[in-house]
Amino acid sequence: MKKFENKIAVITGGNSGMGYGTAKLLKELGATVIITGRRKEAIEQAAKELGVQAILSDQGKLEDIDSLVTEVTQKFGKVDILFINAGISGTSSIELETPENFDKMMNVNFRGVFFTLNKFIPYLNDGASVVILSSVLASTVSSGLAVYSASKAAINSIMKTAALELAPRKIRVNAISPGAIDTELFSKMGMDDKTLAGMTDYLISLTPIGRIGKPEEIGQLVAFLSSDEASFITGSDHTIDGGSTLL
Repeated sequence: MKKFENKIAVITGGNSGMGYGTAKLLKELGATVIITGRRKEAIEQAAKELGVQAILSDQGKLEDIDSLVTEVTQKFGKVDILFINAGISGTSSIELETPENFDKMMNVNFRGVFFTLNKFIPYLNDGASVVILSSVLASTVSSGLAVYSASKAAINSIMKTAALELAPRKIRVNAISPGAIDTELFSKMGMDDKTLAGMTDYLISLTPIGRIGKPEEIGQLVAFLSSDEASFITGSDHTIDGGSTLL
């Protein structure tokens, strides 16, 4: 019997990067996997490649979160693994930040995460695992990323409170804080191939292990935190960064 056979796993933002890598692994381990995303074609293509279910949903919109919870619970029942992975990034100095960009990032990265958890809680099985994607930038400082860092720091605080509140139901809540991972994030920010290669080399230079991480390595950590082997782990932020925060 596979580790997650008869388990229902929901992954927000599952059509690329870390969400995609995690969906692939959880499917291989026997879970019934549902991925979400904002782009219909991208989410349907990813679901087809992975052999998983797709639901169109924008984590920045509360009505989409409501619809997601309703559809998941009506079709699949209660949830055993919830990986709240969807997020957006962007750079701006504090001086030049606009209210529109601030609200957009916080709506997805903080408000959306909070209410995804909030609305799924009644439909989590006792003993379920919730994993929230944070970032090493929640606890480190990088110029131009004040709002992004703040959104991730807020997530870590919520994660700890949720772990305490849900402990009586044996539901465990943890965060994962990646460093540099090989995803589409930088290309989505409009970098061309040359700039992208330069950024990758720069990030490798900041990582003692000598490479950037792979999306499937995030999946392996999600799988571990959602397994029986991690039944005593809750309220923890797990850094996976190749040692970059040691510098």
